[in-house]
Amino acid sequence: MEIRAAVARPPGVFSLETVELDAPRAGEALVRIVAAGLCHTDVAALDQHLPYPLPAVLGHEGVGFVEAVGDGVTRLAPGDAVVLTYGACGVCANCQSGRPAYCLQSRRLNFAPCRPDGSCSHHALGRPLSAGFFGQSSFATHALVRERNAVKVPGAVTADELATLAPLGCGVQTGAGAVLNVLKPAVGSTVAIFGMGAVGLSAVLAAKLAGCSRIVAVDLHAGRLDLAAELGATDLVRAGDGPAGPQVQARVAGGTDFAVEATGIPSVMADAVASTHRTGTTVLLGLAAAGSSVTFDASLLLSGRTVRSSIEGDGVPEVFIPRLIALHRAGSLPFDRFCRHYPVDAINDAVADCRRGDTIKPILHMDAGDFRRFGRSSAAA
Repeated sequence: MEIRAAVARPPGVFSLETVELDAPRAGEALVRIVAAGLCHTDVAALDQHLPYPLPAVLGHEGVGFVEAVGDGVTRLAPGDAVVLTYGACGVCANCQSGRPAYCLQSRRLNFAPCRPDGSCSHHALGRPLSAGFFGQSSFATHALVRERNAVKVPGAVTADELATLAPLGCGVQTGAGAVLNVLKPAVGSTVAIFGMGAVGLSAVLAAKLAGCSRIVAVDLHAGRLDLAAELGATDLVRAGDGPAGPQVQARVAGGTDFAVEATGIPSVMADAVASTHRTGTTVLLGLAAAGSSVTFDASLLLSGRTVRSSIEGDGVPEVFIPRLIALHRAGSLPFDRFCRHYPVDAINDAVADCRRGDTIKPILHMDAGDFRRFGRSSAAA
């Protein structure tokens, strides 16, 4: 079938093109995309900091409705509303032990430019396009996904509500999961969160939900810190006013119980570790450039501190995403507060706004009529 997709050809810019998409094969589903979040990982691939082969169809926070399924698909049916997320094989040792974010086939299923069998699902101008980014390539009117990439939305859902759920596939799942699944803070715990992007703000929301008594938000931008305060942060630290670790230590005597690092900047990673007290735990979420090194005083680790990383918030998508949807519907996880909506034709504007920090989480609507009916171009930085 012919679809419309945002194609990255030269690095740095998208073009809207007509693309030929295969029919779903065994184990695949065809999803009509309603909306897709724009993540910094998409921008990294667009700019080739993440070396995904171009030309390519990117996008990995898609939501939509199933239109057709291939042979062997049993968990999805036409008409199902779904949130798309990362790919995992489901059968390796890590998947079988409930840790699909660490699937042993993750690179092949999320970052290969074609299907696992080497066939290409997308073509334009008679030539193949790299596609299957995070198992979906959702910057398009339609996406082909494997069954495990799609999580059904419980209950009745409109296209408008579905559009608001797009960030659950990666950003919100990562930030909220770091707190709820990895750190699991007891009520009254203290936490410092570095980087008030979509991931960091999701961690702020989750820390408030968990009952943390002190939530220290760290960022360079005053506007983002103000939004963090509205969402539950109790203390604000401007990162540009000197090393943030000592500032956190001054706010919370001795340091926090936990720290979440969501920037991927090596110096900030070191600051996060230094912000915790003896026996504190830091979880690293940011994607650092390949070959980067983090330098900190080795004596920090002699005091019982723990440092670990997390992918996708250690969530099991078919369990965690419905939980996040329920929390959002109850008003307990208002991540829509940091989203701004764009028609897909404005995708390059969304990228520019994201690069400047004017928008925290852009959400792209694939149908101009749907975008106009949505009637919101809400919050930003």
